Amino acid sequence: MNVLLAEDEPLMLQILSSYFMKDGFNVLTAGDGEQALEMFYEHQIDIAILDWMMPKLNGVEVCKEIKKVSRTKVLLLTAKGDPEDELYALNAGADEYVRKPFDPRVLLVRARKLLNWAAQVRVGDLLVDMDAQKMYRDGKDLQATSKEFQLMKYLIQNKGQIVTRKMLLDQVWGFDYFGDERTVDTHIRRLREKIGEHWIRTYRGMGYCLEDYTNE
Repeated sequence: MNVLLAEDEPLMLQILSSYFMKDGFNVLTAGDGEQALEMFYEHQIDIAILDWMMPKLNGVEVCKEIKKVSRTKVLLLTAKGDPEDELYALNAGADEYVRKPFDPRVLLVRARKLLNWAAQVRVGDLLVDMDAQKMYRDGKDLQATSKEFQLMKYLIQNKGQIVTRKMLLDQVWGFDYFGDERTVDTHIRRLREKIGEHWIRTYRGMGYCLEDYTNE
């Protein structure tokens, strides 16, 4: 899982990075809002944790931009304590809002809950190992390619929701990829051949959806 930590206080950034790396996250950092957006567009980000009061672009502005183009989870950090500020942040698209000062361990738990992150996720007869980046069906390694695994991972993160081909291209191939959207269809077809046809539903003219399942 990739977490983007955007905070203009170097010591706080260092502390948070240490906690998240220890918990198994791949950490990307930024010291201001512009750098945060650059990191977002250059990397596949699973969750962005943004300080509200950053130079160049504040956390709310960065949050709005992220939410325009993706369903990446966003958690805002702020010293603001007014309920109106919290309401403003949530209306801007933030998924969670944490007031300073806070315990980094609490922040970590909230981030994991936002991601519904389990090391292993079961989808019927499938086992998806997020840490090892492998998929198994009835105990057999499906030998999924990197793209197939990333597609499955993104569909899991958005289970029950339709994701467009453009969203899949941006998140799996990268924002700088200018290939044909039919590339997605080809890889989805190959993924279905491995995991079973029924898990991923096509919504014509819209995109794909991993139907609801139960985590075990």
